[in-house]
Amino acid sequence: MDSSPDRIANPWGARTPYAPGEPWPVRTDQHLADGVTEEDVERWVPSASILHSNGDAMDIAVRGGRIVGVRGRAADRVNRGRLGPKDLYGWQANHSRDRLTRPLVRENGRLVETDWDTAMDRVVSRTRTLLDDRGPGSVGFYTSGQLFLEEYYTLSVLAHAGVRTNHLDGNTRLCTATAAEALKESFGSDGQPGSYEDIDHADTIALFGHNMAETQTVLWTRVLDRLEGSDPPRLLCVDPRYTPVARRADIHLAPRPGTNVALLNALLHEIVRTGRVDRAYLDAHTVGYGELAAGVEHCTPRWAAEICDVPAAEIERAADLLGDAKRLTSTVLQGVYQSHQASAAAVQINNLHLIRGMLGRPGCGLMQMNGQPTAQNTRECGADGDLPGFRNWQNDQHVAELAEIWNVEPDGIPHYGPPTHAMQMFRYAEQGSLRMLWISGTNPAVSLPELGRIRSVLAQERLFVVVQDLFLTETAQLADVVLPAATWGEKTGAFTNADRTVHLSEKAVDPPGEARADLDIFLDFAHRMDFRDKDGGPLIPWSDPQGAFAAWQRCSAGRPCDYTGLSYDKLRDGGIQWPCTEDAPDGTARLYADGFDHAHPDRCESYGKDMVTGSPVTPVEYRSLNPDGKAVIKAAAYLPLHEDASPEYPLQLITGRTVHHFHTRTKTGRAPELNAAAPDVWAEISPSEAAAQGLADGDLVQVTTPRGAIRARLRTVAIRDGVVFVPFHYGYWDTPEGHRPPDGRPGRAANETTITDWDPLSKQPLFKTAAARVTLVARRGTHEQRATDDTRTGSTA
Repeated sequence: MDSSPDRIANPWGARTPYAPGEPWPVRTDQHLADGVTEEDVERWVPSASILHSNGDAMDIAVRGGRIVGVRGRAADRVNRGRLGPKDLYGWQANHSRDRLTRPLVRENGRLVETDWDTAMDRVVSRTRTLLDDRGPGSVGFYTSGQLFLEEYYTLSVLAHAGVRTNHLDGNTRLCTATAAEALKESFGSDGQPGSYEDIDHADTIALFGHNMAETQTVLWTRVLDRLEGSDPPRLLCVDPRYTPVARRADIHLAPRPGTNVALLNALLHEIVRTGRVDRAYLDAHTVGYGELAAGVEHCTPRWAAEICDVPAAEIERAADLLGDAKRLTSTVLQGVYQSHQASAAAVQINNLHLIRGMLGRPGCGLMQMNGQPTAQNTRECGADGDLPGFRNWQNDQHVAELAEIWNVEPDGIPHYGPPTHAMQMFRYAEQGSLRMLWISGTNPAVSLPELGRIRSVLAQERLFVVVQDLFLTETAQLADVVLPAATWGEKTGAFTNADRTVHLSEKAVDPPGEARADLDIFLDFAHRMDFRDKDGGPLIPWSDPQGAFAAWQRCSAGRPCDYTGLSYDKLRDGGIQWPCTEDAPDGTARLYADGFDHAHPDRCESYGKDMVTGSPVTPVEYRSLNPDGKAVIKAAAYLPLHEDASPEYPLQLITGRTVHHFHTRTKTGRAPELNAAAPDVWAEISPSEAAAQGLADGDLVQVTTPRGAIRARLRTVAIRDGVVFVPFHYGYWDTPEGHRPPDGRPGRAANETTITDWDPLSKQPLFKTAAARVTLVARRGTHEQRATDDTRTGSTA
């Protein structure tokens, strides 16, 4: 056991090497509060990580009614006892003195404490008035990727069949919408094809826009242990930054931001040209290969080199690595999802696996990764706008089936058009048609693009904003009603990670003050609204997490994400991958081992979209293309960026994450070790870019785009020339200003600068395509810089 790991200095811990095909060795990590020993712990409560998408299983240590630490669960399939920095230290945020403990309502421009009846009466009264006067389209819900399955499903029912609005989405729109879209485009349905266990078998691992070392530290630990064992896999890294992944890669390609499709088309070109395709697999299981082969015929490495600014010889080497692989595992994340032509690029990575016939077998893993711990639940439960159970809003039979489960009329479930995505909801609020927005577990006043615009939308008097959260975030400070929520360790529920592993997180301690579980808040709202089914019974008959889980099981039955073989008792023994059914009682490691049943026109979640415009494919078109239900290979041509570098803005800005923080730091910024490791925002450029402007490490610089500016410390690092990187986590809650930049001056939230633009298919915002410039504000150590730094951290020294 590693009982006192330093995961700040070494996020990945000690090596436990292993060979291909062997089980990953156990290494149990543990961290307890100062002065607490194992003998002091009164009980250990099973849970899993809530601060990243890996789903690391852990036990919560409880003493005296408080959480006092965590330890990894050695028997769990996901992490085999290991925990990352956010796992080990993040629980301390639960005890933060600034937790919300009572509801707040706005009176005379100020938020004041009140009781639950008063707060909920305001929410219910405004909802009823809007439904009567303006209809369901005036009410919207914007949720998280950090609640529990039972909470998302309850929210989905009350929004779809209670309020009957089409305006329901999650902040998963910002981090994982492209993953879902790419899977639907290629395989007809959401659901990760691969498994983390594919790392144990792969001879080649390709990471596309995925800095796994920082975003999923335990999964990267698994890769490191394979690299230190016998017969290690070969690594391909595609990333404009020289990340820890890039440092271990056999081949590192650093393309210009926004050129992923050109690079991938060149890789496909080479694999097709050299005949390294599995024709038998293609003929048996796919449609569309001919279109792809024709589409990439001109996409030579030399052609891509001109667009991507990557040597043609390196593209050829990467194609050889992919083409020679016998067991290829690929992972994809925000470097693809948040960039230009996001869905088109992610689909081309699917195509790499399809043309090589590498799905459904050990080591042949494809993982379109998630960015949040319960993003998969948001999608499968329909809290991202889509219908629950991966049902197709264009399929009347799917809608009728859902209506039968909920005992409502099919016309009572909105399916007249595509679900409203988050960026469109904020646009409707800006324009005035959406008059109420209920935000649960997320902080759009820091996480959405072009923050000046978002703040102005949320501050409108005509928009009634409800915020349900743990702290008085930048968004909560703009709300009309604030509802104090319980968090991880303070409530019970299931959640599903990026490789479909379902864990149970049980309540370990009571929430502070009057804070309530999100499920209880949603149930209270549904009760007060008196939502009824078509027979006059309660629309939502359950009253606790287990009841909600049972209701979800019925909804998931027969769908790709079938939970009918699971139970709370079963999950107490460790994580299990869905689908889990009577026929697969131990879960399912990999999808598509026997074909693509859920791509059939009668069963598919989506008929797909046009790869340029995002327009939905009609049922007739899809049935004509894919009558037997096979994987669909979809070609995509490279298109120029919407906003590129220019003489005025000569750099390309990309935003991203750091190992020590999660989203807008509402939890990790309140964990002492994590906050001390990365207390403030910084900007990265290459040494040659810095030298060209006479800049040096530690200088205070301003990063400016056509939308806004931020100020940050400069770091010169190994990153491709022409690019500036800024982490997006930093907002204003820990500054005197609270929710905005100081006095209209440049702020520190990266999204002051990002563009309001999104992928045409997934509608995911493009955080990695802004044109920017970097200029000197003050040399390191000057009085002006010290004063600025003190203001940011709230220091009065």
